[in-house]
Formats: sequence, C-alpha cells, structure tokens
Amino acid sequence: MATSPFVTPDWLHQHLSAPDLVVLDASWYLPAQGRDAQAEYLAAHIPGAIRFDLDAMSDTDSLLPHMLPRPEVFSSKMRALGVGDGAQVVVYDGLGLFSAPRVRWMLRTFGMRDVTILEGGMPAWLAAGYPTEDGDGRPRDRRHFTARLDGGAVADANDIARALSGGAAQVVDARSGPRFRGEEAEPRPGVRPGHMPGAKNLHYAALQANGRLRDEASLRAAMAEAGVDLDRPVITTCGSGVTAAIVSLALETLGRPPRALYDGSWSEWGSDAARPVETGPAA
Repeated sequence: MATSPFVTPDWLHQHLSAPDLVVLDASWYLPAQGRDAQAEYLAAHIPGAIRFDLDAMSDTDSLLPHMLPRPEVFSSKMRALGVGDGAQVVVYDGLGLFSAPRVRWMLRTFGMRDVTILEGGMPAWLAAGYPTEDGDGRPRDRRHFTARLDGGAVADANDIARALSGGAAQVVDARSGPRFRGEEAEPRPGVRPGHMPGAKNLHYAALQANGRLRDEASLRAAMAEAGVDLDRPVITTCGSGVTAAIVSLALETLGRPPRALYDGSWSEWGSDAARPVETGPAA
C-alpha cells in the first residue's frame, strides 16, 4: 500500500502495465471554467485510463450535487468500470489538482485503501512528454467490488451544527473569500450567500501552486492564517463537497487528517432556511 497520497508521472509511466493498477480520469469542471471533461477524455487521456464521471458516480437521486451514493449502488458502478477489491488506483484530473481529491476521498470512504493521485495531473503527464491515447476507453472485465462505507468520514448537517455549537471540531470552508463572506451570489438557485456561523475560511487555491499542493511550510502558513489549529479536529466543507477534499488532502499530508468531510456542504446548508447563516469575515 502506498504511504503517500501522490505518485509522480515517472512512477506511473513505469508501472502503467502493472496488472492490478487502475488509472481513473476523474476530470470534472465548474460551468464557469468552460471545459468539457468527457470531450477532453475522448481527445486525449493517459493510456488505459478509465473515465470516472463524478456526476454519474454520485447519488443521481439526490437533489444535492455530488452526494455519495448508497454503497450497493457504488459497488455496482465500480464493477461496471472493472475496478475490483484490492486494486491499486491512481486518480488524475485535467487541472492538476481539483476533482481528483474528491474521487480519492470517495474511493477511500467506500473502503479502498491503495488510492493515490497523479501529482500535477494531466498537465504534468503532458509536460513530461508521456504518450496519450484517444477514443472511448474500454473498462476492464467486471470485477468484484464491495463498498464498505466508513460513516465516520462523512459529516452531515447535524454534525456541523454540533461542531459549531460545542467546539468539538473546527469547520473549515474551502470556498473563496467573497463567497464565504456573502459578497457574491451563490451559483446554485435557492442557496443563500454567506457561511456557517463559527466556520473558518481557507480557500482551496491558497493550498496550491501549478496544479500541486504547496510545500509543507506553505501549507502550515495557510492553515495558520485561516485560524486553523492543527492540533484540533477538522471537518471540511465547500460548495458541493468537491474542493473540501483538497483541504482534507492538505491536512492529511501534514499528518493531521480531518475528522470528516461535510458531504452536503453549502449546497445543503445554504438552502435550508432552518440553518443559521452569517455574512462578513470569519469571527
């Protein structure tokens, strides 16, 4: 089992033909980014990579975006991709470090342990001069996959409310400062601007440089500036549970893995009139 959350393009190129290795293209983009993940995959992807469509692999019955599906549903979808128990999985995305952490979190929350992220993602693979292939990748033959949900890794709105009221954990919001402060309208209809009272704001972009996590000193500095105490438990959140996983990943690399990730995130909290909302900077 890998001990680092990352593998390098060189490592992946050397191990690409390993029989138990599965590479997942987990690219996903915000509408404002103006990119089509499926079209990009068809045009060029790492040889043998399987397309992991974040929207399709999430709970398609939920009104909230990107919610974890039921374990039996996830098991069925993973079997259809040819990803089985005991596989060694490498995840990458087209921005370097954006949606891949969310997919890694999903896989690990459903019981897979050997899941790493391609450091620098597709941009780093291309910069290294390694080959790509086009067309619709063919999933491997169906393999047995059993999803074992780690419920402790997933926070809900009541967990957030308890953390905020009792101080059992810090709630760290990965959205941008203007969104956190309520200075920008939320992109989803019916979602109020602002933040959870008592939450801390650490924009995920402050943890990155050139599609990679920053070095340890820079990560610690960003955490400190946001008021995050690395000696206390953390629950991460964001707009829809995607970029929260980047904060979770940064905490993991610092040896302080978060208690949980709030799956519903602001899409749920901000649309529930019964939940309190504040605007302005973090208290």
